[in-house]
Amino acid sequence: MAMKQTSFSSAEFAAKKRVTRREQFLADMEQVVPWAELEAVIAPVYPTGMRGRPPIGLSRMLRVYFIQQWYSLSDEAVEDAIYDSQAVRAFIGVDLARESAPDATTLLKFRRLLETNELTQRMFIAINATLTEKGLLMRSGTIVDATIINAPPSTKNAEHKRDADMHQTKKGNQWYFGMKAHIGVDAESGLVHSLTTTAANVADIVETAALLHGDEETVFADAGYTGVAKREEMNDVKVQWQIAATRGTIKKVNEKRPLRAILDELEHAKASIRANVEYPFHVIKNLFRHRKTRYKGLPKNTGHAFMLFGLGNHVIEKSSC
Repeated sequence: MAMKQTSFSSAEFAAKKRVTRREQFLADMEQVVPWAELEAVIAPVYPTGMRGRPPIGLSRMLRVYFIQQWYSLSDEAVEDAIYDSQAVRAFIGVDLARESAPDATTLLKFRRLLETNELTQRMFIAINATLTEKGLLMRSGTIVDATIINAPPSTKNAEHKRDADMHQTKKGNQWYFGMKAHIGVDAESGLVHSLTTTAANVADIVETAALLHGDEETVFADAGYTGVAKREEMNDVKVQWQIAATRGTIKKVNEKRPLRAILDELEHAKASIRANVEYPFHVIKNLFRHRKTRYKGLPKNTGHAFMLFGLGNHVIEKSSC
């Protein structure tokens, strides 16, 4: 049997001494992503090649798609990255000496396949199932919070309109136009177990019930969730609410009274736990560079958010090792 010949670029890449941050990141993700479980979610609807040109292997296409999510690339930019980066080619399993890279059109069709069949939410569930099996999702406490993801406000498009699913809201003294990602986070590990999306003008408190998995004993939230326990949809929810006190409540207590010191200590303890909810937002917005909506309409952006937060959980998992 003839040996598989190594290309010059692959040999040169293998001989270099320094491991780049991209190489290390992709190597880490290769270890923690549950590839078999995710491929099993997609396989029932993935083309088999019975008719027409044989499709690119599912394992390879899933890696191409994840490269797009991790580095916030357009379809064309992913294709360029495969040609430009040996680290990306090694991760995907492409040898340009023998084959061409998956092109932008192929990635577009794959992404639409996931969108049409709502598979990103199912992959998010599959990812969390593996994290639960590893004992990383403790489920005794939940932190709820939301972040605004901006959308293009321009009307310079074919319809001369802004995205009808997006709305504007005021935070502090600044106005934002876009959507909100509401998440429920495991209080101990910082992993995201629940996600909903809304237009930016929807109050955070409205989505609270959808972010609880039902097994938590304690729920932590900032002052924006004040009064959540009195809402009608919470009548059957039996948890201990740890909601941050409003600034007005704290200011009413004299700084020189012993009660103020106790209150400050309590609020500091609650804030230190709530801080875990900020890391998933950091991963999505800073590491994955997802600060603006990529698509038009809430459904497509919701599917995208499920995939980003699912992959973000693996970054959090790896950072905690």
